[in-house]
Amino acid sequence: MTTRDRWLDEGMAVLTEQGATGLRIDRLAARLGLTKGSFHHHFKGAEDYRAALLERHEREQAAALADLERAAADGPPEAAFGMLADRVLDVLDADRERAVRAWSTGDPAAHAVQERLDAARLALLERLWAKRSGASARSRAAALLPHLVVAGVSAVHPRPTPGEIRDVFALLAELAPGVDPDGR
Repeated sequence: MTTRDRWLDEGMAVLTEQGATGLRIDRLAARLGLTKGSFHHHFKGAEDYRAALLERHEREQAAALADLERAAADGPPEAAFGMLADRVLDVLDADRERAVRAWSTGDPAAHAVQERLDAARLALLERLWAKRSGASARSRAAALLPHLVVAGVSAVHPRPTPGEIRDVFALLAELAPGVDPDGR
C-alpha cells in the first residue's frame, strides 16, 4: 500500500468516525505516524485531499453498485430484490453514508458526489424494479422506497444493526409485487 493510500484510508476512517470536521491534517498525520511534509508530498493541500477522498468514495460506491447490478443480471427477475437484501451491506456503510450526507449539506463538492451517487442508486433500483415487474409508471415510486430506506438508515438513532438492515430489505423484497394488473 502506498503512503498516499494510507492517507486516504485513514481519511475515510476519520470521516466515518468523526465526520468531515475530523479531517484535520495534523491529527491525521499523528494517527498515521507521518509528517505533514508527507501529506504535502501527496496532496496540494486540504482541498485536494478532500477531493481525493470524495473521488475514492464515489469510485468505491459506483463499483459496488456495478457489482450489485451484475449479480442481479445473473438471476431471474423475481430474485432481484431478494438478492438486494442479501447484498445491501456490500453497498451500504451506514456510518460513512451519514458522514458523507452530513458533509454534503455544507460543501458543494460533497453535495455533487452525493447527488450523483443517489441518482445512480435510484437508477439501479428502477432497473431492478423494471426487471421484476416490467416498465410501468410506478417504477420510480417503487424504486424510491428502498432508496429512501438507504438514506434514512444513516439518519436514525439508534442506528439499525446490519442484521436489521438486511431484514428490512428482505421485507421489501417480500412486499415487491409483480406486474400491476392495471399496467401502472
